[in-house]
Amino acid sequence: MTATACFALRLSVAAGIAASVLAAGMAHAQECKNRGELDVLYCDANSDLVADVPADKKKLKNPATLVFAYSPVEDPAVYENIFKPFTDYLGKCTAKKIVYYPVQSNAAEIEAMRSGRLHVAGFSTGPTGFAVNMAGAIPFAAKGTAQQYRAYHLVVVVKADSPYQKLPDLKGKKVGHTSASSNSGNLAPRALFPALGLVPDQDYKVIYSGGHDKSVLGVVSGDYDAGTVASDVLERMIVRGTIKQEAIRIIYKSAPFPTSSFAYAHDLEPALAEKLKKCFYDFRFTPEMTKEFNGDDRFFPITYKKDWEVVRTVAAASGTPYNKAQYEKETEQEKADLAKKAQQKLQQPPQQKPPG
Repeated sequence: MTATACFALRLSVAAGIAASVLAAGMAHAQECKNRGELDVLYCDANSDLVADVPADKKKLKNPATLVFAYSPVEDPAVYENIFKPFTDYLGKCTAKKIVYYPVQSNAAEIEAMRSGRLHVAGFSTGPTGFAVNMAGAIPFAAKGTAQQYRAYHLVVVVKADSPYQKLPDLKGKKVGHTSASSNSGNLAPRALFPALGLVPDQDYKVIYSGGHDKSVLGVVSGDYDAGTVASDVLERMIVRGTIKQEAIRIIYKSAPFPTSSFAYAHDLEPALAEKLKKCFYDFRFTPEMTKEFNGDDRFFPITYKKDWEVVRTVAAASGTPYNKAQYEKETEQEKADLAKKAQQKLQQPPQQKPPG
């Protein structure tokens, strides 16, 4: 076969595959009576705002190995160690091998579940909406106590010896936001600050740090004049001794938001999904986990429709709805930020070893 004929054959095969995928997508779209904000891959017949279990039993999954991840709000390696008592327990509870997947970005975590490589995960508050709509995630739990799930606040931190006392004082300054899809690190400030006399990107320069811990450390080191971060992450950094409480000062604190959601993929076998939920709800945190998570000692039951309503409201008010166009925009922003930071790291001079 000539190269031209081979190329033509490949084009024909590719076109056939594309046509089949398109036809399948169109057929699925026609079958779905209600989708809401969900991607075309999913349906929501019962209007609970999350993806339905696939009607085709051939699409259901019951893997021998379950992949678990936690939101990259801080160094992923830190959380792999923190969650080890739980992942060890989860393996015994489900009689499956558990693999911890250290995701480097919110987009990577969402794409992993969308592609079927991630089965159960903790998503940050803001990205939870994208995980639900773009990846078919089903939130079912949040860290908490016997009485309630853990709530956190958007706080604005500055250096303790800085002159800034209130939000308008940050006009013309550099403020560290965490990432485009973060609730407390980006969306909530854009929704809430304008009414308080401060418009992000207009009154101050937004710099994406790549994480809540990075924003706090950037403030302490002087890279940013202020940082918009989640109060629970800030508290954990102080407890661990990453920063000293007296090094920073809080000049703004919002109303409470729910913390990270824990969700499973919508296409897991229903019996496996129920088993996962029971395993999560029955587990009690070790003393080390309770200390790390500000007194939380268990996973508290939640639903996306009810408990994430305030988060969806903030996303809509900030002009960043949880749809495909916004997801693609924020994913590209996140990739660009990570690439920029990697380039900056390569350009840094090597550290000199001490003599002797």
